Amino acid sequence: MDEKTYIMMNFEYKNTHSRIRGILRRHARRRATSPARYIPPSPGRLRKAGRGGVACIATGREFEDTGWILTDPQCKEPSLVRARYAKRQLDVKPAEWGLYRYADWLPVRRMLKGSSAPVTYRSKGLAEHLGLSNLWITFNGYFPAIGATMTTCSFKETEAYSVCGRIPEDEKRVLVVASAGNTARAFAKVCSDNNIPLLLSVPYDNIGALWFDAPLNPCVKLISCAPGGDYFDAIYLSDLALKGPGFYAEGGAKNIARRDGMACTVLSAVTAIGRIPDYYFQAVGSGTGAIAAWEANQRLIADGRFGQNTMKLMVSQNAPFVPMYDAWQADSRAMLPYDEDKARRDAEIIDAKVLSNRHPPYGIRGGLYDALKATGGDIFVATNAMARKARKLFKELEGVDIYSAAGVAMASLINAVAAGKVERDATIMLNITGGGEEHFQQGKELWYLKPSHVFPLEPDTDDVVAKVEALFN
Repeated sequence: MDEKTYIMMNFEYKNTHSRIRGILRRHARRRATSPARYIPPSPGRLRKAGRGGVACIATGREFEDTGWILTDPQCKEPSLVRARYAKRQLDVKPAEWGLYRYADWLPVRRMLKGSSAPVTYRSKGLAEHLGLSNLWITFNGYFPAIGATMTTCSFKETEAYSVCGRIPEDEKRVLVVASAGNTARAFAKVCSDNNIPLLLSVPYDNIGALWFDAPLNPCVKLISCAPGGDYFDAIYLSDLALKGPGFYAEGGAKNIARRDGMACTVLSAVTAIGRIPDYYFQAVGSGTGAIAAWEANQRLIADGRFGQNTMKLMVSQNAPFVPMYDAWQADSRAMLPYDEDKARRDAEIIDAKVLSNRHPPYGIRGGLYDALKATGGDIFVATNAMARKARKLFKELEGVDIYSAAGVAMASLINAVAAGKVERDATIMLNITGGGEEHFQQGKELWYLKPSHVFPLEPDTDDVVAKVEALFN
């Protein structure tokens, strides 16, 4: 073999070897994020990536995020606190990361198995029907045809995976969540799949919403307030349970993990559209999702890649249960008086039971009132009949069933278009907060979570504490 041939062969060997090493490295990277062999980053990496701090909205005071922060202890008035993230620009991870593809802007310690992210797509059928040229639908639910795989069929999964991902792995206490139904279903699934002790408090009249495609881990327990009770009664019952030393509150809207999890709907929309929308439509019970949308909007403006637009929050309630609408019409930060018996009757009437919060975070600093004022938004109402018609239309035009609350939002969009309250060429985000239940349940035998105890509407505190403690001993 002459010297020239030897040199060429050696060069080709080294070059080939180098290419093989490159292929192996790329394969290893792909394997690490493939659905079949998914290996999530360590909790430490998540903490380092997302760590920033928190700030009180009322005062602007910034302080360290020590873990389960719900309020600023130094603030003299009711106020939300807001997460500050180390990364100003959002780095969206691969789809295989599920909800945690937005981990840069989630206050989580770890990633839990089974999560799915919202899916945003440009509407054709509904858009054409309404004469809208730029309608985008963010779908939270089960609709595999578009890649939506939330098996609880509700956007409450976004908050459940975020909140539970914030819980330390060595937490021994029991998480307490009050819900009108769909939040409980989402938390039950996440906690069951990840062995996180959970106590749910749900009105007895709403426990039909607690369906699952398989039995749950016994770490999940349910208590209920008596028939005739509503969401506020369930909250009151959960507050009594929290008097036991082994329990801690999820915190509702005060929990930054809940809001920033729900904010992923907007992150999905904006990264799909390429810009911040002009209008945001959603039905609200507490308004937490809309507050989260406003906060995400501000972060996206600071990101600098999606424009400087502030989207108008166009939220809606299911008539006759409309306490926030009434307060907004009166231009009142404070909620107006609402007779308890009438509130319960109104909650019984509406189809969208999940929209029946009597004491929402409306007037609190950083709450829905502030969000609407800051965005030039508005509150609408939709009747059961309007929402039912909208749901039927959505299934015909978009190909999947949606929940009553989503029907309320869609009915409000239809009414707003007819009244000329939105421009037909505007970029509109319609947040479909739940759907695909019919599709998911088809052919499945369902399992229902039953309450371990049903308490009267005015329960004895010691009785509640003793019974819930016994459930976890």
